[in-house]
Amino acid sequence: MNGARQDGQEQRDGLLARLSLNQETVKQWSLPELADGCARAGVRGVGLWRAPVQEYGVAAAARLVRDAGLTVTSLCRGGFFTARDPKARAEAMADNRAAIAEAAALGTDTLVVVSGGLPPGSRDLHAARERVADALGELVPYAAGAGVRLAIEPLHPMYAADRCVVSTLAQALDLAERFPAERVGVVVDTYHLWWDDTIGAQIDRAGTAGRIAAFQLADWVTPLPAGVLLGRGQLGDGSVDLRWFRERVDAAGYRGPVEVEIFNPALWERPGAQVLAEVVERFTTHLVHTR
Repeated sequence: MNGARQDGQEQRDGLLARLSLNQETVKQWSLPELADGCARAGVRGVGLWRAPVQEYGVAAAARLVRDAGLTVTSLCRGGFFTARDPKARAEAMADNRAAIAEAAALGTDTLVVVSGGLPPGSRDLHAARERVADALGELVPYAAGAGVRLAIEPLHPMYAADRCVVSTLAQALDLAERFPAERVGVVVDTYHLWWDDTIGAQIDRAGTAGRIAAFQLADWVTPLPAGVLLGRGQLGDGSVDLRWFRERVDAAGYRGPVEVEIFNPALWERPGAQVLAEVVERFTTHLVHTR
């Protein structure tokens, strides 16, 4: 094998060792099917979601993934901190403490948090973001005691009104930097951030400060479906320069899991093993630098 080819193979092998499959990418699989399918495919990381984990049982899910030789790379999700009503806020905080406990039980140190949108009747983005900061401040000591890091995920601006008032990596970092880096980090998700012409500088900022807690992949495809939440594309099918993102995040010092998280009903209609095989193939094709 010549030097260039050997280097390329080593890069592929190293990158594949970091691949994590988010549960939502193969939503058609039960949790046991997910664990078995990943183990068979040699994928060693999984990102889990709270609802199916709760349905299966948190302790049972922890045993299942551990026995399959898998690592839980993240749990999704906590957050939704923006309510003004005291009762709703108290319920949200209790739910987040439960999410932290679930993350710890599953053996992951990363809880993805989505801020929440504007409260009904409000147009005050600044006030909503300050409520996010207040909630993080209340949760950080609890999360620290559980060995869990809160990972703020900025979502595309189209979600600002109803789902996430944190729309850019800069906004996420502004919040995260109020707290120690080992306690609050950020999520770099290609689907949500690919459009931002400051993203390179913000990834560098996050990396320098040790704030990149998770790196997630999906592509942006058009035309957008009616339910845009479920419009993420398979890797390579859309507009995102996935290799650029991977190289920039790596250059910023991130060496953690690379999680493929695709919400797409067309993928959910196909056999899970077929989808996973395609994810692995696309992952190496579109993320590895070819010489």
